Order: sequence, then C-alpha cells, then structure tokens
Amino acid sequence: MNLISKAPGPARPLLRARTLFLLLVSLLATVPALTLIVTTGAPAQAHGTPMKPGSRTFLCWQDALTDTGEIKPVNPACRAAQQVSGTTPFYNWFSVLRSDGAGRTRGFVPDGALCSGGNANFTGFDQPRADWPVTHLTSGATVDFSYNAWAAHPGWFRVYVTKDGFDPTRTLTWDALEDQPFLTVDHPPLNGTPGTVEANYSWTGRLPAGKSGRHIVYMVWQRSDSQETFYSCSDVVFDGGNGEVTGIHEPGNPTDPVPGTCSATRRTTGSWSGGYQSEVTVTNTGDVPMLGWMVDWTLPAGQKVDSLWSGNATYDGQDVMVHNADWNGALAPGQSATFGYVVTGSGGDGTTGLPCRVG
Repeated sequence: MNLISKAPGPARPLLRARTLFLLLVSLLATVPALTLIVTTGAPAQAHGTPMKPGSRTFLCWQDALTDTGEIKPVNPACRAAQQVSGTTPFYNWFSVLRSDGAGRTRGFVPDGALCSGGNANFTGFDQPRADWPVTHLTSGATVDFSYNAWAAHPGWFRVYVTKDGFDPTRTLTWDALEDQPFLTVDHPPLNGTPGTVEANYSWTGRLPAGKSGRHIVYMVWQRSDSQETFYSCSDVVFDGGNGEVTGIHEPGNPTDPVPGTCSATRRTTGSWSGGYQSEVTVTNTGDVPMLGWMVDWTLPAGQKVDSLWSGNATYDGQDVMVHNADWNGALAPGQSATFGYVVTGSGGDGTTGLPCRVG
C-alpha cells in the first residue's frame, strides 16, 4: 500500500504537513490480521507510542510543536487536551504508561480512561470527540506498522479495534472494543537509534476487514522485563485511505528531538571490601517539564547491583537501566531527584557522569 498519497475523495482536505513529516508518519503503519502473531528473533526495545496510525499524543505533539519549540495546539481536540493536562504531556508524548500495569487491561484501566491508560498526567487525551487528528485507512488492506522506540526494553504488542457502530463522541469503554486483539506482535525488530523520533519497531500485516467509518485502534505494549505497560489510542477512519493524516496543523520539524533534557551524576557514598554504595542525582536540565527519566550505564566487570531504591531497574549482563519510580519522575526545569544502589564486587567505580534521557 502506498502510504504517501492524497486523501481519497475531493471532499477530504489535503494534508498540510510537509513532505518530511509524511515520510516519517508513513514509516509507522498499523497492524496485521485477526489474532495473527508476528514473531522475530530480534528483541523489541523502547518507550514509545504508535506513529502509524499515529496516537493522539504523537499527532497532537506534531500539531502543537512550533519552530521555537513552544507548544501551541491548533487542532481543537489537542487544544482541549492542553486545557485539561497542560503542555507537559505534549513534550512527553512517548510516556503514556503505567509502571504497575503488568499487561493488564479490562478491570485495571477504568472505562473512560483507556487513552491515558489511567495515567493522570494524560487525562486530557481521554476526551470523547470527533475532531482528533485522524489517519485514513482501507479496511482489510496490508500495511506496514511501526511504533516509536524511545528507549530500549523487550516486549510485545496487542492491538485492538473498536466494534462496528463506534461513536467517537461517546466515552470510550472496554465494551466498545472488540473482545480480542486483531494482532499480537512478539518482540518485533528495532530500527534506528532509541531516543529519536525515527527509531521504531516495524512489522507488516493486514487491517481488520469489514470496517467502515470512524474507529479507534487501541494498542497495549507490555515490557517483558518489568511490569511497565504502555497504552494508546489512534483515531482512524476506514474510508479507502492510504495512511493520510488530516486534522493537524503545519508542525515543526518532526526530526527535532524532544526539547526536554536531563543529566545524571553519580557519587560513592560508602565502600567496603567487596562492595560499595552509590547515589545518582537526576536533574531536568531542559526548559520544559518532564514526566519521567531513564539512566543507563555499564558496571565494571565482576560487579553486580545487589539492591536499588527510588527507581525501577532492568539488567542485561553488566548493563543497567534505571527508570524513575512513580513518585520521582515528574521534574520541573532545574528540579532533581535521586536514586541509590548497592553493588557487590571489587574495584569500586570512579564514574561521575551517567547518560540520562527523558522518558
């Protein structure tokens, strides 16, 4: 399917986004056939969100981002989301997550909060409206899907669609979704460098057949190395389209990194024969608020983390990645948070600066 073409039918407005944005959004298509399972050998890795069909948070970020980096939504639904949740969620479009999700859906995420996953930072994106940015698709078509990969974590995806007769102006509930995902994707391959807009997981599959009109494609991405789970709503219309996006204003450069930045500094707070204790201070060094952070580093050979607090850690050999705890991820510009850990093994660690990413 050609994902870069004019919207079908003369009544439909042409895309206003520049060609580069179309190419980027076209990288991220949607999802294969009913109950299809896609398995690959490479591990999936990321914080992120669907970019094709684009999630509400991603497309509203594109709609609102100005050349100066300010958030000024033009789309009325995106503007309404800002009025409820402020601008911070726009800069953190890849962070609609629950650290305690464990892949849970119905009975865990409340009705009316599916698009935010029950994450209070994103409640503005739960509003039932018919004017969210929308992706035009063809029911039953085979397309290329992808999902932004902002960080590196293994996991799998479940993709649902709303039932026939869906009304976008009514509160989205679990009963409005088909009971089973039309796609399950197991560890799709990672393309590009995490921490960029271009990084993505990709797969190819068929959209559900027999659909027409407005719908929501709902994705649940569950990490296999922790309980952290991501949720997203992508507004679509099955009208014979080829991936066109309408309802967004001319965005800033979509390859620009999110303007939020952070730093992490490490210091040894105690040491003994066969081990030491460290504290890491994470600081928001950017000029916009952030909802979460990630710090990663490589331990010297022969060492391992024995305990860690005030953060959620994952390990791969000597590589350590720490994501913020629920209560210390939101940092205003200039604000800091700390986490600590104890290492067993000899030799200590003289590193003072660690890589830090917003996410």
